[in-house]
Amino acid sequence: MPEIAVEGELELPEDTLVLDSVEDVAALRQAYDQGRPVVVRAETADGVRTALARPEVSSVLVPPGRRDLLELDLTALTYD
Repeated sequence: MPEIAVEGELELPEDTLVLDSVEDVAALRQAYDQGRPVVVRAETADGVRTALARPEVSSVLVPPGRRDLLELDLTALTYD
């Protein structure tokens, strides 16, 4: 599964937990502990960084209008 994908263009496994944020830590942990993929929606570079900082998150979905987020330099975003 790619780290960042456009919502609607990635075929997700049936048991994927899709969240709008990483605020529900209990749901993240439970899905991860059950071996379920966790995908989070994000509309900004900071939202992508925040979601991918969580070890439970498999991928981030961005809106079709924010394809620019597919080109983020995740290393620079994380360590700058």
